[in-house]
Parts: sequence; structure tokens; C-alpha cells
Amino acid sequence: MKNVTSQQRYPIESCVILPPRISSAGLLREFDDTNYRWLDYASPRIQLIIVLIIVLTQGFHSMLKHLGLPVMTSQIIAGVLLSEAVLPKQWSDILMSQETVQLLGTLGEFGYTFFVFLSGVKMDISMVTRVGSKACYLALISIFPPMIYAMSSTVMMSNNQKEFTRILYISPLFYITSFPVIHCLLTELKILNSELGRLAHSTAIIADFLSFICVISASATLGTIQGIPTSLSPKLVPIFFFIIIVMVVLRPAMLLVVKLTPKGRQVNQTCIYAIIIVLLCSMRLIPEVFNKNKPLLVIYALGLAVPHGPPLGSALVEKFDTMGSGFFVPVFVTTCAMRLRKLSLDFSNEMVKEHAIISTVTLLMKFLSCLGPLLYKKMHKPDAFALALILSAKGIIELAAYTLMSDGKVLSPEVFHAGLIFVTISGSIVPVLVRKLYDPSRKYAGYQIRKIMDAKLDAELQIITCIHVPNNVTSVINMLNISYPTKETPLAVSVLHLVKLSGFDGPIFLSHQKRSKSLTGYWYSENVILSFKKFEGNHWGAVTLNAFTAISPPEFMHDDICTLALDKLASLIILPFHRTWYIDGSVQSEDTTVRNLNQRVLEKAPCSVGILIDHGNIRRPIFSAAPAESYSEVAMLFFGGNDDREALTLAKRMARNTKVRLTVAQFIAKSDDGEVDWEIILDSEVLQNVKSNDRINYIKHVVNDGPETVNIVHSMVDEFDLIIVGRRYNIEDPQTSGLKEWSEFPEIGIMGDLLASKDLTGKCSVLVVQQQHIV
Repeated sequence: MKNVTSQQRYPIESCVILPPRISSAGLLREFDDTNYRWLDYASPRIQLIIVLIIVLTQGFHSMLKHLGLPVMTSQIIAGVLLSEAVLPKQWSDILMSQETVQLLGTLGEFGYTFFVFLSGVKMDISMVTRVGSKACYLALISIFPPMIYAMSSTVMMSNNQKEFTRILYISPLFYITSFPVIHCLLTELKILNSELGRLAHSTAIIADFLSFICVISASATLGTIQGIPTSLSPKLVPIFFFIIIVMVVLRPAMLLVVKLTPKGRQVNQTCIYAIIIVLLCSMRLIPEVFNKNKPLLVIYALGLAVPHGPPLGSALVEKFDTMGSGFFVPVFVTTCAMRLRKLSLDFSNEMVKEHAIISTVTLLMKFLSCLGPLLYKKMHKPDAFALALILSAKGIIELAAYTLMSDGKVLSPEVFHAGLIFVTISGSIVPVLVRKLYDPSRKYAGYQIRKIMDAKLDAELQIITCIHVPNNVTSVINMLNISYPTKETPLAVSVLHLVKLSGFDGPIFLSHQKRSKSLTGYWYSENVILSFKKFEGNHWGAVTLNAFTAISPPEFMHDDICTLALDKLASLIILPFHRTWYIDGSVQSEDTTVRNLNQRVLEKAPCSVGILIDHGNIRRPIFSAAPAESYSEVAMLFFGGNDDREALTLAKRMARNTKVRLTVAQFIAKSDDGEVDWEIILDSEVLQNVKSNDRINYIKHVVNDGPETVNIVHSMVDEFDLIIVGRRYNIEDPQTSGLKEWSEFPEIGIMGDLLASKDLTGKCSVLVVQQQHIV
């Protein structure tokens, strides 16, 4: 069957086989039937291409990630290798048939459409009016100077109206700051929660908004001056009309759905499907602008109209983001590079020359425009360079724009080739340089000595407590009760409720002393705040409470914790253990996300850290319901070293509470030859007033090896409510010999792992203490 189309200047004849060959009979049949080829069928062909895309992308990324290159670079390399510029013509004709190209293009466009839509869903448009003046000024200077140069260069270097029109379309790609690109870059660099990341994130929101306004205004102004036909106007009117409908009708309707959804409940699935139907309709019902360039502005506006965060925005992101970002977007990026026709760049083409000059100089001007004011304001030089680089980065938005304009015949293949190189170089170099220039953890290392040992007994002890789930609240409050808060020895407690980021454009850090209850984030932490407010009321004048909520990805939560500890000059961070127990002592659940978070905090914390392992006993109220004559039995297992000395100092502070009975058990190796070193002198000094204190029960255990120590510890767990131990990471001595090989959680040390074991029959809870690392 022959199909004649006339979309181009000359008709194209194409042969279509009927019935279409979709599914093959399998690869093995090719060995039995010489007339059968499994690659003649569409399904195995598209499956093979997708497999090649995944294998090549992941293969290159596994090597290039060690150089700091992003995954987009690997995807573009994979696309180039599968393009007709590299692939032999025989294989190119087989793999890249008309049906395969159409299907790949459809998958790629579908994935990019969802990427743009979800980028709008995650973005909080109210942030435009709430960001600081620093971000606003930085956004202005990152857009206007390079825009002025790009526009003036376009006018001066254009030889005719056709050439001017084409350069006009692509010139915004040189100076705009795309929020989705910056957000993806910050996420990949893992600095989204850092001080620099937050500034770049806020600046990108404003710059993205300004870029849109500048592109529309500059295009309309220059188009009028150059006499570009007004045939585009009738096509633009329906788009702006649809955007008005989205903001005036659809957004209020979605806000009403959110309002009617009970707090903490999931939104009705019918609403999710209704939004997807509107999204799919908007892709086809709105007239096309600039030939093949689909109305992505409408899709982005539809995403912005969706209320971000739970319950609606989060539900959309959770349902579609994994498939979109993990499969469709990589396919789209790779297929963009697969459009490459030849490897060599044709500099004899005037458009290519103009593109190279304008793009390079504009990007350089954008970088310098951001860098100059930052250096003038005395920002740390490496940080200033890193921030200027981040705001100058290019990525998937620019690549998509080049591809869509190339498909729409607005750009020639040569100019598309130049644009692909421009985006690849910018998107690859920036992450590498930023990783070299900026280390968000360096501000924590050795910043200031903040240990419990250095805190005065009559001074306010600054503590950061982290809450993940409701069960953590009672455990932490009872632990703080044992810490003996009085007016003479007060506690300053900063409660940080950690919430997994879902449906937001970026991390949110809320101080509930400065925010009203109506703002986003309060209802996440309402019960947590009320519980700790009650604790503060029970110790009026002895406890000062500050409540915070951090909504961020789990892999970045450690930055929120460490930054808060740094700001509050905290001496101790209390983290819940990742394994939880029922009140009867059986294991309830394990959360590897919490475990990874604890490991990062232990590594980077600017103060001492305590991991609270709650076997269920400490979760019960201790003081409120207990009779007046009841006591809390606390034990401290002392082996020696920095961590044990820090743990003993905390235990002695608790022992000042008349309702706390402290037992200090020191374990000494029988093989000890009596040699004295500096560590032993420090241990003896901290133990001196323990041995002479009548209110502290001191026990000395001389042991041969680790198993003997285990037997003693197991005999103690039923006698105490709380046992405190030092972390002593990667330290093994005669008292713990033979135990390290059996450790399930080496990050909490040998004794911490022993007391967190499933085999522990008692319900005694444990606090594993690590002293601040001084670098």
C-alpha cells in the first residue's frame, strides 16, 4: 500500500505492510526458518532499542559518574552512538524504520510532557512573592544583561528576515534560567538543602518567571520592528485563553477538592484521572505554535495550577514521577541525540557561526553577571563561582527546545547539531566544576567545639531532637525527662520534625515560632508540637522549646539537621534508631531510609550525637503516671575512649535527678598489663568523681574476652530502663574481642549493635553516644 503525503514541498511515497507486523514468533525461530527475521517486527525492534538505550546509558554513567558527569551526558552519548552519524547504514535502516521512529518519538514526547507538567506541579508559585531580596536581585542580573546582548546581537548579525526569525527563536535559550534544569542539577549534586542550594533554588524560581516574561516581550517587540507576519497571533489567543481558564476555573476547583479532602487522607482518585484527562486534551486541542513546537506553555501552566504538596500535588507526583523520570525522560533525551546526522560541525554555515558566537558570549556574560555582584558582596570565592555556574547551567529544557524546533523545520540539522553540542558541554562541565568548588559539609567540620563534656552544669544545654513518626515523640520526651531539666540546669530543646518531600518543588524548612498555623507544613507537625509544648509546660522555666518542620528528600535531611545544630550551637543531636519495637519487645519495623540518614549525621554532625534505641519500655510515660517513690534505673557501660567519656558525662548529668538511679559498669580486660597512656589518664579523671559519689553505683568487671562481656550485659538488660553506651566505631579491644564479626549494625558500634539485637530479650532502651568529631 502506498501513502502519499504533502506536508513538505515534494510528496513522499512510503510503503506500508498490511497486516502490520507487531509481535514476532521469537528469536529461536530464525534458526529454523530462513525467510523469517524477528527484527522485521515492530515489537522486538522497539524492545531492542530500549534495551540498547538502557544498557549504553547505564554503562557509560557507571564510568563517567566517577568524573562527576551527570546522567544526561551518558544519555546523549548513547543517543549519538545509536544515531545514523555513527550506526552503520545497514543497522540504521533496520532499527530506525519509520514505525520505530514514530513510536520512539511518541514515547519521548509523552515523557517530556509529563516532565514539564510535574515540574509545574512541584513548583510553589507563591514563592515568587516570598523569596528574599538577594534571590530577586540575583535573578534580575542573571537575565537582563545577557538578554540585552543576545537581542542586540541577533539584530546586528542577521542578514535577512528569515535568518533573523530563526535566531530570534533560539536566542532565549542562551540567557534564560530554567527552574526544572536548576532543580534537577541541585538534586543530582545533592546540595538541594545546603545554603547555596537554597539560594540557587529561590533564584531559579524568580529567574524562570522573568525568563518567560522576557521571552514573550522581547519576541513581540522585535517581531514588530522586523515586520514578522502577524499570523501567529490567532494561534496565541487560544493558548492564553486556555491558561486563563486553567487559573480561573480549574485551580479554584482543585483547591476546593483539597479543602474537602479530610486531613491526612488521600484525595479521590477520580480527581487524579480528571487532571490527567485535561492534560492529555491540552496536548492536542490547543493549536500548534511555531510548526511542530507543541504548546508546552499550556502544560506547564496546568501543572502550576495544581495545588502543590499533599494531598493532590503529592498524589500526582508519587503516581507518575518515577515512571516519567526513570523511563520516559531518559528515552526522550536519548532520542533527541539520535537525530544527529553527522559528527562533524559545519562552520561554513552562517547560522552555525552566529549560533556559536552568540551562545558562547551570552553564556559567558550570564556567568559574569552572576559572579560580579556575588564577589562584590564578599561571598566566599569558590561558593560564588559555584553559584554563578549553577545559574548558567543548561539541560533538558534547552535540549527539548532545540529538538522541537528542529522537528518543526525552524532549525536546520546543522544548527541543531550546534545546539546539541552547546547543551551537552554546558550540562556536563557545570556539575563537574561545582563538585570541585563547593562542599556543603565543610562548614560542619571542626567549626566549633560543641561537646557535652564542655557544657557547664548550670548552663543551658542545647539539644536537637529529631522526630520521624509519632512513636518517637514519647520516647524522646521521656529521655529528656531523665536528663534532669531544672531552672538551675535548663534545657533548650529544638524539635525537628522530618517529613519526606512529596509534591513540592524543593525543600521547605519551617520555624513554627515565626509562621502562622495556616501556612503549609503546620498540620504535618501539629501533634508533635502539642506534645512538646505540654512537656515544656510541665517544666516551666526549665525547658525552652523551639519547633521546626523540615520537608525534604530523605537523602538531604542530614543537611537540615546539621545546619540547625550549627545555628543553635547544639551540644547533642538525638536521632531515633531505624528499628522499632512493639511495647511487648517484638520487632515492629525497620526503615533503611532512617538508617542511612543516621549514618550521614554521625559522619557530618557539628556536635555530639545520640542514637536512641527504644525497645518499647521508654515509650511508656515514666514520670506522669509513675508513683512518687518510683525510680528510673539507668546504666552506663564504660570501656574507655572519647565516646564513652562523653556518654558518662551525660549519664552523670542525669544522675542529678533524684528519681534517677545511675549504675556505672566499667569493663577492664584481664590481660591489661597496667601500662598507662593518655587515654587511660583521661578515663581515670572522668571516673574519679563517679567512684566517690554515694548516689552512683560503681561496678568494675574484669573480663577475658567479648563473650564474657556479652553474658554480663545480657544479665543487666532486665534490671534497667535505659542503658547508655559510647559508639566506639571501629574500635575493638580485649573486652569486645570476637564480637565485631557478628555486628548487624556496625555504624552504632559493637556494644550498640549488641543492645539493638533481635536476640535481646529485655525491653531496656539504649542511647548510643558519639562525641563530636574534631577535624
